[in-house]
Amino acid sequence: MRILVTSDTHGDVMSLRRAILAQPQAELVIHLGDGEGDVSLLKPTFSERMFLQVQGNCDWGSALPVRGEFEAQGVKLFYTHGHAYGVKSGDGSLLAAAREREARIVLYGHTHLAREDYQDGIYIMNPGRLSGWEPSYGTIDITEQGILLNIVKLPC
Repeated sequence: MRILVTSDTHGDVMSLRRAILAQPQAELVIHLGDGEGDVSLLKPTFSERMFLQVQGNCDWGSALPVRGEFEAQGVKLFYTHGHAYGVKSGDGSLLAAAREREARIVLYGHTHLAREDYQDGIYIMNPGRLSGWEPSYGTIDITEQGILLNIVKLPC
């Protein structure tokens, strides 16, 4: 299964659309906040895809949750924007929350800095941002052979 992970679109609907079109095998799109309206605009166009999203610190008045959990092919994912876990100051609180939920993959945004990592049995991904300079997104492939995280720069 391929998962497309996006964050921090901040009104850049076209970059979000381009990322979705660039990943036709992605069955699931997870948006990690700061772009609730962007996702709402594109969902009808991509009705064959499943969308999950959380609110970011710039999604004012949002009714979306701050965090979410999902299981894909027996692998538990924990996802959040990251502001509620202080990710700009470190990932300790975020990783503790992932461990508490027994997640194998934790996803976050907010910092605008792309990251893929593996620490103490947890895969960690921040897809970066799709708005502004050097936009990027992430893909996760979950297969029988294992889990593969990948950061992709969106061509300008």
